[in-house]
Amino acid sequence: MLTGDPLPVGEASAFLATPEAGGLALFIGTTRRWTDEEGAQPRETTQLSYEAYEPMAVAEFTGLAAEAFERWPVARCCLWHRTGEVPVAEASVVVGVATPHRAEAFAACRWLIDTLKERVPIWKRETFADGTAAWVRPRG
Repeated sequence: MLTGDPLPVGEASAFLATPEAGGLALFIGTTRRWTDEEGAQPRETTQLSYEAYEPMAVAEFTGLAAEAFERWPVARCCLWHRTGEVPVAEASVVVGVATPHRAEAFAACRWLIDTLKERVPIWKRETFADGTAAWVRPRG
């Protein structure tokens, strides 16, 4: 799911719950208040803004989910990302999986968020308290 609305984090947990799964892993990425760039003083962040090439992003979400289902015994999976402005402490991304065991859930969830950041055409711009803004290069 790609949406300009706040992400329904509670719904992700409810969606993942299934009798087939004993392990649920849910990653929630939020806008943090302070950005620490290597070798520089931390800067106060007021919001992140996301832009996406929606047709390709949705197709990539579908492909990533299919690949996760092939690699692990995934019972359920969700990949949700917000677009537009995301204030401090609000969720930008939600990735979750349900598998029979915790090790598989952790592995699949970690792979999904890391691969989403590498493959999906979503770009992030950070706005700072001093009024400046900068496009952000993807980091792990």
